[in-house]
Amino acid sequence: MQVKLFVGNLAWSIDDVQLEQVFQQHGDVQSARVIHDRDTGRSRGFGFVEMDVDDVAVVIRATDGLEVGGRAIRVNEAEDKGGPRGPRRDGGGYGGGGGRRY
Repeated sequence: MQVKLFVGNLAWSIDDVQLEQVFQQHGDVQSARVIHDRDTGRSRGFGFVEMDVDDVAVVIRATDGLEVGGRAIRVNEAEDKGGPRGPRRDGGGYGGGGGRRY
């Protein structure tokens, strides 16, 4: 099963290769990406791992709290962009209200 994991509390020194190595023993890693600030280029302390696994709960239990680079990482299943923080699909936004008429 293809899953996307959110990995938080990463040490600033962790790169994509090191992140991938943490998860390799738990399944077939498709991609591992540490997110960087677009202005400074520094790590933002979190990343995403996409991988094929038999049971995502087993992977999360095995890696959540694991010490990597001197910090205990936080791992959970990533939310879709259209989730709670994503764009609204109910037609919300500014309605075209009528102006005052005299």
